[in-house]
Amino acid sequence: MNDLLLDTHIWIWVSIQNEASLSHKAKMMINRAHQKWISAISCWELAKLVEKKRISFSIPLITWIRRSLNEFNIAIADLSPEIAVESTLLRGLHRDPADQIIVATSRILGIPVVSSDRRILDFADVETIW
Repeated sequence: MNDLLLDTHIWIWVSIQNEASLSHKAKMMINRAHQKWISAISCWELAKLVEKKRISFSIPLITWIRRSLNEFNIAIADLSPEIAVESTLLRGLHRDPADQIIVATSRILGIPVVSSDRRILDFADVETIW
C-alpha cells in the first residue's frame, strides 16, 4: 500500500498512539503506508472539537498539530478546486461538509480513506479501509 488518507478521528488516534481503537486491518495498513495524508479540513475539524471542549491538549493546538504531522510523517492534502467541486457531487453521502471534503479528497487523490465512520464506510463510491 502506498498512500492512505486518514479520517480526522483516525489521525487523532494515530497521533495519541491509541492503537486499541484501530481495527487490526487499519493498524496494519497504516504501518505499511508509504505516506499518510489528512485533508486540510481535518485541522479545522479538530480545532472545532477543541473549541467545543470535546477534546483538549496540554499544549497549544497549533503546536500539537505541527508535532503530530512531523512525528508521524503525515502530509496535508490542500483543499483544491477539484476537491471542492467533487465534494458537491457525492450523491448518497450524508451532508456533513467535513466528511464530504474528506471523501472527495480520497477520490481526487485516488487513495483509500481509513475510517471507522459507518456513514463513510457505507458510501459505495469511495475506497475505504477499516
